[in-house]
Amino acid sequence: MKNNDIKVCVGLSGGVDSSVAALLLKQQGYDVFALFMQNWNDASTTLHGDCEWEEDRFVAEMVARKIGIPFYFVDLSREYRRRVVDYMFSEYSKGRTPNPDVLCNREIKFDAFLKCAEKLGARMVATGHYCRKEQATGDDGQPLTDAGGFPVYRLLAGTDKNKDQSYFLCQLNQEQLSKALFPIGDITKPEVRRLAREADLPSADKKDSQGICFVGKVDLPTFLQQVLEPKTGNVVEVYDSYYNGNEQYRFCEETLRSIMADNQENHSGSGVTGHFDTGQSGAAASPRPVTGREGTVSGKGRFGMEKIASLTDGQLVRLSEPLRYDIVFETETYRSGKRHVKKTRYKENPFGKIIGQHDGAQFYTVGQRKGLNIGGHREPLFVIGTDVERNIIYVGEGESHKGLYRSCLMIRPENIHWIHDDLRMKDGETRRCMVRIRYRQPLQDALLVMRPSGMFILFDEPQRGITPGQFAVWYDGDELCGSGPIA
Repeated sequence: MKNNDIKVCVGLSGGVDSSVAALLLKQQGYDVFALFMQNWNDASTTLHGDCEWEEDRFVAEMVARKIGIPFYFVDLSREYRRRVVDYMFSEYSKGRTPNPDVLCNREIKFDAFLKCAEKLGARMVATGHYCRKEQATGDDGQPLTDAGGFPVYRLLAGTDKNKDQSYFLCQLNQEQLSKALFPIGDITKPEVRRLAREADLPSADKKDSQGICFVGKVDLPTFLQQVLEPKTGNVVEVYDSYYNGNEQYRFCEETLRSIMADNQENHSGSGVTGHFDTGQSGAAASPRPVTGREGTVSGKGRFGMEKIASLTDGQLVRLSEPLRYDIVFETETYRSGKRHVKKTRYKENPFGKIIGQHDGAQFYTVGQRKGLNIGGHREPLFVIGTDVERNIIYVGEGESHKGLYRSCLMIRPENIHWIHDDLRMKDGETRRCMVRIRYRQPLQDALLVMRPSGMFILFDEPQRGITPGQFAVWYDGDELCGSGPIA
């Protein structure tokens, strides 16, 4: 089938990336039209206080006119609020940190928006994402098809390492991928800018959008207060001494040490808080060595495969669990001033101290630094835990604080998503891979351990700010294999 026989809808946002995507498709001979979607109309929640979507629509319409393609508009704000924003509110209310951009792609761009495009006659939908797709092939080099005879597609990282956006598409399924085009996935951002300027597109020098997808740059607590009520609670600083006697922390330390490859045992480091040495010698032979985008997984790692296999599901579940802080502060009365007025204060506690107050634990996330507004420390304070039920925030001083780091996370069975079925792991299987737990994080060496109770991701190096609700995404080289929200 020739390109001019294929009608493609470009999700034209008014930005330079989608503009160049439309330009390239037009040059390649596709029957292209643009569709701009309005997903948010409440300017009171943005820092700029303007209806940013109106300006974006104006630019998008000028771009479409410049390229010479039809322009349409659709209002999906009701769907966006129901399927993305309400999910955000629900997750934050539970003390979890969602990623709205991942949900926007799965629920809106490649679902609600796709359906609108199909009603207008489109066979494919194109976006300005920096990622790629290709048809998968088998060991014999022949194209793979599913049980129904349809092509199986791989989702690949974008060629531009600085702009790769495959993370945001980690929840797409095969049906969605089959109808997706990513025209700029194999070129770099500077090249995109150059093409836009050469074509004199109105969006050529437009700054990249920031903040929540289609909402804009917002003050998150203010945004969440539309639904979640502020509630004053304590900020508790946790001292290093707390970890010395903590049973869960000690269990993680001992378990991690027990599964280290034999020739790694002398590199004790700190299995939960500090960073192991970076030597790659180890006995954990991989059934499928992986070449990562930021480096190469050697096929060997920090931990021994047989030792990991000996761990029970219960041990792995416990290893993946964050610390639950249980510091109890007792009060005492004392006399103050000339009149000896009776007052109450907290007794000194060797494990921590109440150092301030906050407006609601649901507004904070693990690893957060900004927004605490508490001084008197030599190093910055970071959120190391939140307790929404008791409305307490736990913080630690310094980037190396023990509470910031974990080596293992879990994804529940029902939340494990594979891009295509050929990538699925069987119960009991262990696989080397590269993982990131947030957008723009460099890919990390890790082991996927599949068990009936879920998937466990065991990192070679302890990870800072593992946050429940965020998406962990795993790669085999440039191929994005699967993802899931962190339990």
